[in-house]
Amino acid sequence: MTTDDQNWVRVERVLEAPIDTVWRMWTDPDLFRTWYGPKGFSVPVAEMDLNVGGVRKVCMVMQAPDRSMTMWFTGVFKELAAPNRLRYTESMCDPDGNILSPAAMGMPPGTPDITEVIVDLAERDGNTVMIMTHVGVPTGSAGEGGWTQAFEKLAGELSVA
Repeated sequence: MTTDDQNWVRVERVLEAPIDTVWRMWTDPDLFRTWYGPKGFSVPVAEMDLNVGGVRKVCMVMQAPDRSMTMWFTGVFKELAAPNRLRYTESMCDPDGNILSPAAMGMPPGTPDITEVIVDLAERDGNTVMIMTHVGVPTGSAGEGGWTQAFEKLAGELSVA
């Protein structure tokens, strides 16, 4: 997958934290669970085998008075270059990690089975510049909104750390 596909979201944030702290927020399952997902979602499961070729599996849950939603994602780490670059695939899955087709999950036609998340981190003046690119998720989609909300939660977690 390349970003030449033009079917991607790119979010850049300056986070008021050292680069090593931001890296851990992405790679420590307990820390990841504190911020990942859109507003209103919790992450009861975050499993990460932090090796190239290692599997990650994440469950997001939203509980509201009128409905609840559970979403599972799995993927494989493609690159781990601490503390500057993280790259992994992502697919919707069942609780056992079996990949599900996006169409079966009610996603729009053309949604790819496998997407790719690329996180680049750079230190600047004691802060961290984070650039996240999610290839296969269109700009303006609910996926982009979810990332934006998750990064607001991440910034909030870093401000209390």
